[in-house]
Amino acid sequence: MITGLGLIALLFILILISVPVYAALGITGTIGLTIISLGPGFGNPFIAIPQSLYSGIGFFPLLAIPLFIFAGEIMNRSGITDRLVRFSVMIIGRMPASLANANILASMFFGGITGSAQADTSAVGGVLIPAMEKEGYSKEIAVAVTASSSTVGPIIPPSIMMVIYGVSVGTSIGALFIAGVVPGILIGLSLIATVLILDRKHKFPRRTEPIPLGEKLRITRDALWPLGMPAIIVGGILGGVVTPTEAGALAVVYALLFGYVIERSLRLADLFEMLNHTAVLTATVMMIISCAKILSYALTVFQLPHLLGEFLLAVSESPLIFLLLVNILLLVIGTFMDGGASLIVMAPILTPIAVSYGIDPVHFGVIMVLNLIIGCGTPPLGLCLFIACGIAKLPVERGARAIMPFIAAEVAILFIVTYFPWVAMALPRWLGFVS
Repeated sequence: MITGLGLIALLFILILISVPVYAALGITGTIGLTIISLGPGFGNPFIAIPQSLYSGIGFFPLLAIPLFIFAGEIMNRSGITDRLVRFSVMIIGRMPASLANANILASMFFGGITGSAQADTSAVGGVLIPAMEKEGYSKEIAVAVTASSSTVGPIIPPSIMMVIYGVSVGTSIGALFIAGVVPGILIGLSLIATVLILDRKHKFPRRTEPIPLGEKLRITRDALWPLGMPAIIVGGILGGVVTPTEAGALAVVYALLFGYVIERSLRLADLFEMLNHTAVLTATVMMIISCAKILSYALTVFQLPHLLGEFLLAVSESPLIFLLLVNILLLVIGTFMDGGASLIVMAPILTPIAVSYGIDPVHFGVIMVLNLIIGCGTPPLGLCLFIACGIAKLPVERGARAIMPFIAAEVAILFIVTYFPWVAMALPRWLGFVS
């Protein structure tokens, strides 16, 4: 177990000194296999490396990743951001801190289309951070609201991180999608509650002018097409009509129809740009998954999951203590390591241990994803925080101070989901996705 933990420590050191994630995973895994090959009966490690690279991405469900990325890219290029922002502003109405709360609601809608926190921060933040500043919000609050709310994207279906977890541990991706719905909504509501609490002290700007009925109808009509995509994805999976991968293909067709036929805002040249961007993002994700498989294989040979499980059971037989330790560990990891890479490395190690404690793997998957998406906005290295600060031209340390109340709200929801499993599991159980 010492060698396996040493490999994990080496991985984190390489990432902290800015070695690319895929390279850090590949180097660490190769070192592990080389150490193993020095023992009897293993053979040439350079045979296991290409086998691990291929087996890491040789799963049909992973096809959902490029499909959801492509669908989100099409919808984003088609101008959905403005439609969703106007719709969110209309729903919030004359509520206190109206534009800040509209920002959160828009991120929840946007997350149901792209499933990416970084894309959410760039798209919604690019529109609403300047708008919030113009309306009188401080840069700090605009950044904090945008960066924290964008982390809802990877928990609300479709979620690329849920796909990665499901493939890594062999759990139903459809069940994971459905299990993320209620926690995602709770995260959004907790952020709105945080804004309202802060409003008592800061007295944020509040919109007072009513929106005419005709304008409301036009805004609602414009938002129906963008909102139709998550409805089709979730509805198709719920009805058993499509698998998550097939839902991704359906989402691409829907997005192309919207961009080229309904909205008519895209040109043929845009298609090649979108395909190129999708290919680059997909290659990045797949490279990380492949290299992580090398390390995962080495850790399995070292029996790290089994030995670590025995150690934790010897320390405490309480699943509550185990979940507390997992939350602390993943919250720390999420602040400096990519969420997808963290899942690929940690899920095969931690999930078997969780199952030995009697924890449902679907529930545990939601816990892992929640921990890691909170890290996307958490100082010092949260990527969403950096993107939002870049848009606002705000020093990261000032944005970091402002975002802490929102991180606290997200952590509170995390612990509710952790210790009250029915919050995540009631919907998939009711719909028959889990027994």
